[in-house]
Amino acid sequence: MYIVNQMGIEPDLVMYTTLIESLCRNGLVDNAMNMFNQMENNGVKADAVTYTSLVNGLCNSGSLSDAVSLLNDMMRRRINPDVITFNALIDGFVKKGKLLEARELYSEMIRVSVAPDVFTYTSLINGLCMEGRIDEAKEMFYSMGCFPDVVAYTCLINGFCKSRKVEYGMKLFYEMTQRGLLGNTITYTTLIQGFCQVGKHKAAQEFFCQMVSRGVSPNIRTYNVLLHGLCLNGKLDKALLIFEDIQKREIDVNIITYTIIIQGMCKAGKLKDAVDLFCSLPSKGMKPNVVTYSTMISGLFREGLKLEAHVLFRKMKEDGIVLPN
Repeated sequence: MYIVNQMGIEPDLVMYTTLIESLCRNGLVDNAMNMFNQMENNGVKADAVTYTSLVNGLCNSGSLSDAVSLLNDMMRRRINPDVITFNALIDGFVKKGKLLEARELYSEMIRVSVAPDVFTYTSLINGLCMEGRIDEAKEMFYSMGCFPDVVAYTCLINGFCKSRKVEYGMKLFYEMTQRGLLGNTITYTTLIQGFCQVGKHKAAQEFFCQMVSRGVSPNIRTYNVLLHGLCLNGKLDKALLIFEDIQKREIDVNIITYTIIIQGMCKAGKLKDAVDLFCSLPSKGMKPNVVTYSTMISGLFREGLKLEAHVLFRKMKEDGIVLPN
């Protein structure tokens, strides 16, 4: 803005709004607020786009009370917020676990005749699912005044899976498919995790194969979910085959992947294999995290190797890793 002023150019609303939006997008919300105040002091009045950019930026940075204050200021000035403004706030409150406030904003949205869209409903459905209110989430899903998309379906599917009702999640999946909507990587991963959580590792594997055959690419989270489910259900041999396949495909694995396999080995009584894999991590460019260390320490204790467990515990502390409270 200094350069603009030096050139003798008088910044207008479009210029200010573009700069504010750019600052918010890059997480520089304080700078954006300063720019907003400068704009106001220079007699340039903000419009709905300016306010919405700021509201979105504040919500993304977790400053929800400031975002609400801006909304109130906006409405006092008779500048009408749009669906994007309300969506930013509703989603922000949902992510903070404040569903009551999110629903109050939804009611205010209806009161001022702003029509909710699929993003609005998806955020609220997600909030209900997070609180385990799956029946209310389902009711909102089927009463929304717009056509649900893949994200909305996946959100409700996730709610059912978290409630250990994977069969209802599958019904939604088939319904979605019949409507011509194709599940994405997140949809498939969610259902694979749902099957694993209820011990249906065979169904999880079959669904994984279906995913691949339909051309939906699994990501490392998909593989981690499947490996964890297999190891948890005592199917280490199958997990190791998939782990080997991942490495052959040169998929970028992470420390979570290795930790899952180490957990599986310890659970199956294959401590030596777990120790060997743990010791090989630095050569693979992997740094053990607190879960990796805790898994190995627990495995050593279970086998009565207390001295080795204490040595590893000291090594963990030397690496600057602290156990959570």
